[in-house]
Amino acid sequence: MDKKMLEEVRSWAQKELDTCINFWLEHGIDRVNGGVYTCLDRKGEIYSTDKSVWMQGRTAWMFSDLCRRYGKKDEWMAAAKSCLDFMEDHCINREAGDRMYFTVTAEGKPLRQRRYCFSEGFYAIANAEYYGLTGEKIYLERARRAYELIYNLNHGLIKDPTGMGPKTIPETRTGHALADPMIFLNIISIMRRVDPEHREEYDARSRESVHEIVDLHFHPEIGATLESVAPDGTPELDYTAGRVVNPGHDIECSWFLMEQANTTGDRELHATAEKVFRQAIEAGWDKEYGGLLYFIDCLGKPTEAYEHDMKLWWTHDEIMIASLMAYRDTKDEYYLDWFMKTLDYVKAHFSDPEYGEWYGYLRRDGKPTMPSTKGSTFKGPFHLPRMLMMVDGMLGELLAE
Repeated sequence: MDKKMLEEVRSWAQKELDTCINFWLEHGIDRVNGGVYTCLDRKGEIYSTDKSVWMQGRTAWMFSDLCRRYGKKDEWMAAAKSCLDFMEDHCINREAGDRMYFTVTAEGKPLRQRRYCFSEGFYAIANAEYYGLTGEKIYLERARRAYELIYNLNHGLIKDPTGMGPKTIPETRTGHALADPMIFLNIISIMRRVDPEHREEYDARSRESVHEIVDLHFHPEIGATLESVAPDGTPELDYTAGRVVNPGHDIECSWFLMEQANTTGDRELHATAEKVFRQAIEAGWDKEYGGLLYFIDCLGKPTEAYEHDMKLWWTHDEIMIASLMAYRDTKDEYYLDWFMKTLDYVKAHFSDPEYGEWYGYLRRDGKPTMPSTKGSTFKGPFHLPRMLMMVDGMLGELLAE
């Protein structure tokens, strides 16, 4: 990529980021109850007032990270704190060991509790990032409590205080999920940056997470990084759940691993992360219509997920982060080609120049399944602005070279 092309792509990313942030500031922030609404239609009108708890954490982190990267702005700081305060006041189940709810009403009354602890994870990184901006210890204390709770739950050191138990009867089948160590590795990367006092602990636990990802889930012999394996990492290929590959998940995991490799200077780990990326992109890219398929079967057999051939916004955000990071680190044109190919696809299918933000869900042929919506319980201001911020930063690094 020549300098002019770098500058053009960076200009696109900066403009897209500005449009995205303004969309959520104007339409999403709840000025009455606090927090953020994410169920917004194409123009930004609210179509459901129920609030996603993990989106409160994601939004608080995103506005805090904007301030870290580009300098503090009052409206960004206020939006982050609004989401942090809303979570603290309404989204924590104090009677169930400080587990967090999954959804609440506009005013913050609890609606749903779920097994997995991703709401706690985004609460942790939001408080950590905000602590990094303010130095107010209360936010680091909150982040540390959630971080410890997640670690203990993931490693079976405590029983889930909600009492919900695993999805499958453990006497019949138990397994190990990729999502747990990969998300925790990302949490650690943020905690370690803002809290150097606990660096030794973060380093040790990041090594544990890398072991779980690489030694249990990464299976180059079958060309896949599996979503679920036996507790010892053995692939369980006799049933569909054991063969599931989420290419976007794997690609997101690949850049988490690259970041860890760059932090520790581990070239072998970086090479492994590149293999994770290559396996996922080559198996998951739709050769007929373009774009990344949502789910595939590692043996090419039918998948059970009805949405398996959809194209989701966040998986393409992860391709753009991972491919540009790999190119920045290696200068291998293979990764730059994937970055540009994905950039062309998202411009053509996800981006909405008229109203801002991106469509979230496309049919296999690239047409939006819900052309009237921009947000949902699962889609808010996180994956897209994170990608745009990181791409802007990495392109800046490449230009500086």
